[in-house]
Amino acid sequence: MLYWIGANIVLIIHLGFVIYVVCGGFLILRWRWTALLHLPAVIWAALLEFNGWICPLTPLEQWLRIAGGQQGYSGGFVEHYLISLLYPAGLTREIQIILGAFVLIVNGAIYLFCIYRFLTSRKNT
Repeated sequence: MLYWIGANIVLIIHLGFVIYVVCGGFLILRWRWTALLHLPAVIWAALLEFNGWICPLTPLEQWLRIAGGQQGYSGGFVEHYLISLLYPAGLTREIQIILGAFVLIVNGAIYLFCIYRFLTSRKNT
């Protein structure tokens, strides 16, 4: 039972990290200091996708599931939980690169907008 709980906690943390990477740039509109946490997270996520690496949380979750008597799964977190919802055919190398580029483009646009707002607000004061 404890392994099952641990696996689900890791799953929630992992999902929270993915959401933070994709949408966390919006937090800098309110708290600029969050960029210090968000930028490394974006870089890490993009490196994982571009290089085809598996996040260390995935083997931890799988180990906890197997230790708790459940089945593990092959592939990574994104492939198992997210891609199966978005792309039923499965994860390919091209899709991984697209996902990595998507993360960079979305966050780049958010950061450019924030820089623009910061510069225009300083100009008006």
